[in-house]
Amino acid sequence: MKSTLHELIDALPKAELHVHLEGTLEPEMLFELARRNRVALPFDSIEAVRRAYDFSRLQDFLDIYYAGTAVLQTERDFRDMAMAYFRRARADNVSHVEAFFDPQAHTERGISIEVVANGFLEAASEAAELGLTVYLIACFLRHLPEEAALATFDDLRTYLDRLTGVGLDSSEVGHPPRKFQGVFARARDAGLKVVAHAGEEGPPEYVREALDLLKVDRIDHGNRSLEDGELVGILRERGVPLTVCPLSNLRLAVVKTLKAHPLPRMLEAGLKVTVNSDDPAYFGGYVNDNYRQVADAVGLSKDDIVTLARNSFDASFLPTERKRAYDEEVLRVAREFGISSA
Repeated sequence: MKSTLHELIDALPKAELHVHLEGTLEPEMLFELARRNRVALPFDSIEAVRRAYDFSRLQDFLDIYYAGTAVLQTERDFRDMAMAYFRRARADNVSHVEAFFDPQAHTERGISIEVVANGFLEAASEAAELGLTVYLIACFLRHLPEEAALATFDDLRTYLDRLTGVGLDSSEVGHPPRKFQGVFARARDAGLKVVAHAGEEGPPEYVREALDLLKVDRIDHGNRSLEDGELVGILRERGVPLTVCPLSNLRLAVVKTLKAHPLPRMLEAGLKVTVNSDDPAYFGGYVNDNYRQVADAVGLSKDDIVTLARNSFDASFLPTERKRAYDEEVLRVAREFGISSA
């Protein structure tokens, strides 16, 4: 009988619900695309790039993240970057991905929204050959005004039937969800799912605003929700999922150590928490790395790991019958590991 926790993590099917496609740009591909498109980089080697990935806060990361997008110029570039991530995710036994992308990070530098969307949509279609389903979520940059988000939403209208939802990301502090009520209302009216980053660096009140004003289906991160007992109760009663990213939290100093990560308290509180990689090229780990390292640090049990894998599908936007099928597969694998609760 298989036994180790890491073997269980590797074997379980999983969904990834919080990953930024631009955040999967590994240094090797960064240099490859820079050569392809004749873009000058402020780094002279891959090692120099990796040394720069030493962040003390979210903004430090965002500065490098947005600089890296300069190498993305053509549909092929966006397709190649996404496919590299999809292959890596599949190697971690990820069966379903709901991936973010940032249209404004590209249109702001003169790349058309058609180039961005077509490249990512082509990759999402090709991912089926890997045995992977992909849903795309277009995010609005919260450090820009809502007017810019509304214009971006209008530009995306011809793609809405191929997008699953919209989200809200970028610099959180000082940019509360309430700024974006209008564009989120339009997205909901168009039948899209809506999600938002909240409670990563921002206060619990941002989570409340995302729930009550934006009417989100999921909260991305949500760590600081635990500071508000009433809010925890609301999240539990409504069954609102949290897409938590342990290695991201560590690298951006949201937690001082992985041992201090709130994941066990979230599970104990009955919250529908999931584990994800966020921007894996920058934070040193894809999905299984996040599972393994946080499990080792906080002492998660095999039952906890199975719960997290089940949550990942339950919290997804997949049709109910597909969720049920994946849940049965998770439980089948769990039984192979002698997990009686499965």
